[in-house]
Amino acid sequence: MIAKAPQIGFDRFIRIDWVAAAVGVRAEKGSLEELSAQLKAAGLGKEALAKTQTKLNALVLEPRADLVDFIGRGVRLFAGAKAPADVAPFAWGAALAAYPYFGRVAEFTGRLTSIQGDCSVAEVHRRMSEVYGDREVTKRATQAVLQTQANWGAVARVEKGKRLVRLAARELTDQRSVAWLIEAALRYQGKAMALATLQSTAVLYPFLLGQPLAYLMSISPTLEVRAEGSGDQFVALRARF
Repeated sequence: MIAKAPQIGFDRFIRIDWVAAAVGVRAEKGSLEELSAQLKAAGLGKEALAKTQTKLNALVLEPRADLVDFIGRGVRLFAGAKAPADVAPFAWGAALAAYPYFGRVAEFTGRLTSIQGDCSVAEVHRRMSEVYGDREVTKRATQAVLQTQANWGAVARVEKGKRLVRLAARELTDQRSVAWLIEAALRYQGKAMALATLQSTAVLYPFLLGQPLAYLMSISPTLEVRAEGSGDQFVALRARF
């Protein structure tokens, strides 16, 4: 029996200002009409508009049941952002939690750019094809995610879009924002993560977690530290989350 390729889900370019506008709607600081006008002004066709709205619903406006509380807490953290770019940590965390495909592209990009700071787009495509199948839909979706991550300030596309250059990481100093983003990574991974490697986890490559993480875990209502095996410490979601 041939194994079925994993579901892709995230296959649209999503601009950060659209996410910021959706956060404003969710926080009752903007209207759906204003968001719709912004999307239409971008020149999206009928089908593209509908699919983009579906993604914004999943990320912000109408998350699936198990993410309602998580997304709601994120919206409250970032609703006061002064510029769309300041919503990037929220957008990244919401995409990690809602769309494993986005997370896998981020993970591969983070790993491939970790040493020299850049990599070829072809390398990311090859890694994604190994997981999701060497299909045209995989290539299109990966391009959409990379374009999105570039728009969100994680990478720059150079050499006519054939290479990715990692941009300077954004330092996060707010304890609640750092904890929320770590929670997003845990939701993507679906398992506990080693505390010692949390700062350098590939899937969060655009961010510097500017907090003492052991202390942060000790005061977090959503995260906990567990000792496993030879005493190594792992971070996990608390049971009720």
